[in-house]
Amino acid sequence: MDSAILTMMNTSIVIMGVAGCGKSSLGGVLAQAMHLPLVEGDDFHSPESRQKMSQGIALTDDDRAGWLDRLCDQLRQHPGGIVLTCSALKKAYRDHLRQAAPGLRFAFLQISREDAQARVASRGQAHFFSSKLVDSQFATLQLPTGEPGVLTLDAMAPLSQLQAEVAAWLTTKELT
Repeated sequence: MDSAILTMMNTSIVIMGVAGCGKSSLGGVLAQAMHLPLVEGDDFHSPESRQKMSQGIALTDDDRAGWLDRLCDQLRQHPGGIVLTCSALKKAYRDHLRQAAPGLRFAFLQISREDAQARVASRGQAHFFSSKLVDSQFATLQLPTGEPGVLTLDAMAPLSQLQAEVAAWLTTKELT
């Protein structure tokens, strides 16, 4: 097996950003290419949180606390690495995840409010997340600029380009 793939196999990475940025799409292709499990963060929201979001009610830090703990458990259960999709909107959330997996990396899919709104609206009823919540996601977002282990990407770039950029970055030893 290629040494670059072996390096990536022992890496955990969070694909992060606001709703509609493409976390699931990028996470899926990365997990497949890296031969790592894909953990969809949305699958770990409580039924109460899912209900709130479907009604257009933004989650609070308290709502997210148990969810983040469950995602930390997933990181600890996969010491060989995983690809985790998670909005990770606040620095405190990212730091909480980092405590579960030292060396954790984040790929931040940066997108405009207008593009995120259009993508979320196009989902229709296929997803529990209400398009009314896009503004609250941007209001909550604390940009990860300057944090270690974060790669910022243009969410509107082709998926193949995003995958290549992340793969190249993950083969480096630096956490910048």
